[in-house]
Amino acid sequence: MISSEERLKAFQTENHITTKGPLSLVVQFTRMVRDKAFPLNPSDFQTSSKGQVAGLGGANLKKILKEHGITQQLSSEGGRTSRGSMGLMIKYVDFLNVWNAEEAVDFSVVEDFWAEQVREYFRNQPFILNADTSKTIGANLDDLFNQAKKRQKQNPGTQYLGMVLQHLVAAKLCLILPEGSFEIHGASVADGPTDRNGDFVIGNTVIHCTTMPGALLIEKCKANLRAGCHPVIITIFERVHTALNLAEDAGLAGRVEVWDIQQFLSANVYEHSLFDEAKRNSTLSGIIDRYNKIVLEAETDPSLRIEFEAR
Repeated sequence: MISSEERLKAFQTENHITTKGPLSLVVQFTRMVRDKAFPLNPSDFQTSSKGQVAGLGGANLKKILKEHGITQQLSSEGGRTSRGSMGLMIKYVDFLNVWNAEEAVDFSVVEDFWAEQVREYFRNQPFILNADTSKTIGANLDDLFNQAKKRQKQNPGTQYLGMVLQHLVAAKLCLILPEGSFEIHGASVADGPTDRNGDFVIGNTVIHCTTMPGALLIEKCKANLRAGCHPVIITIFERVHTALNLAEDAGLAGRVEVWDIQQFLSANVYEHSLFDEAKRNSTLSGIIDRYNKIVLEAETDPSLRIEFEAR
């Protein structure tokens, strides 16, 4: 007879339950139905609008995981707003009904299994920065950013690329500015709630980090200028012209600096290594070390870490 773990592993693989949203759902749903009578009816676990799975929430998820010794925050929403939650819930109900028809489901075993998958999630490999000296620093960074884009597609709603960009900027700033000369916030923290004029405020310079320059950003730049500050936009290479065009259309041509993150970082590496190729990797490694420290202190998702691999 197939074991409980084999059943669960097959279901997990078939439904790609390896990311925050799906894991949040199965952990909570397992607890929700452990005392319910079988067969389960998926309609009983939908909100009145039929748009979400009922009973999911960040506090509930945190409580369950804490019982399993997991204190990291898996999802502040508890999977409530994740795309695909309704479809996964229905599949999970069918899975449990079939299993229970063959033998009684031991929900303590099931919950332990999903808790271990959450631990595995937090043990996931970080992003990798291959410092291939046969390529430009910009090319190596492009590969890193492509990893973030890929993870972002796999986890809709989580802006991995934007978080990596912002914390890399913070890491560089930490290495060139005196300690305490600017504040570092979690990348998901908006400017408004923290009374900030941008992501980083250094003297009368305001730095905005974004992967998608838009009208709201330009309005912030206008506000910076009215306050006598100098706005700087740091974005990915392919969005530089977008930002410049938006600034020009708003009448801000020549008044807003726009830099791409690849040049922003690579110029720093060359400057601090004094253009000595042998020192390039050690300088880049210093930025990544600082980045990882920032992620540890400012974010709840350790998979944002970057592992530096020199070649």
